[in-house]
Amino acid sequence: MNAIKDIHKNAQVLFALTLAFLFAGAHAATVTFTNKCTYTVWPGTLTGDQKPQLSTTGFELTTGANRAVDLPSPWSGRFWARTGCSSSSGKFTCATADCGSGQVTCNGNGAAPPATLVEITVAPNGGQDYYDVSLVDGFNLPMSVATKGGTGECKQSSCPVDVNAKCPAELQQKGADGKVIGCKSACVAFGDAKYCCKPPNDKPETCPPTNYSKIFEDLCPQAYSYAYDDKNSTFTCSGSPNYEITFCPA
Repeated sequence: MNAIKDIHKNAQVLFALTLAFLFAGAHAATVTFTNKCTYTVWPGTLTGDQKPQLSTTGFELTTGANRAVDLPSPWSGRFWARTGCSSSSGKFTCATADCGSGQVTCNGNGAAPPATLVEITVAPNGGQDYYDVSLVDGFNLPMSVATKGGTGECKQSSCPVDVNAKCPAELQQKGADGKVIGCKSACVAFGDAKYCCKPPNDKPETCPPTNYSKIFEDLCPQAYSYAYDDKNSTFTCSGSPNYEITFCPA
């Protein structure tokens, strides 16, 4: 009888430890979104590698508001903000970075360019995370990503400049009022392999910076300006840091 009790007790302990392990792995990092823009934005989230989406894939964030979202480990994906959004006849649409779902939630859809992106890869077991601000898909509003906690370099990555104000005419995306609301990448604007880093230009040596990517690089040197802009645009942090993403950082 005592042996049976011991087996039952051991099973309970093992079950409790398993639950604790699963719970610990389910919440590896928290991303806090803060809107410092003078207008409302609608952040979107997209999990990569065909993995399950986060607890939210899109929400409204008014000026001065913030919201936290938990990330599992490991995880890889991207974040952005939609602008100029409204509902008409039950369909939700946005002037920039629309995800095409027709809803506030993006439900696994990515952002239509031009869109400023923050990309984060969370490593398992407190390993080395990677994160960046990317203008590879163009620009629609300033963004930054910073770590909280963690070990290593853990530097902030930011594109705080309004690139739209200095966007060349051939890359401009304009709203209904004629104002520039986005700056396209040369790949999106022209579809040329030399700008898109696609075959036969799919290697660093065959897809160097262009006059267009240098515009983004000069304005936001910490952000990816084209696909192979790794040298000063990839940031790392270890030890399971949390993240702070800011729209329109100072």
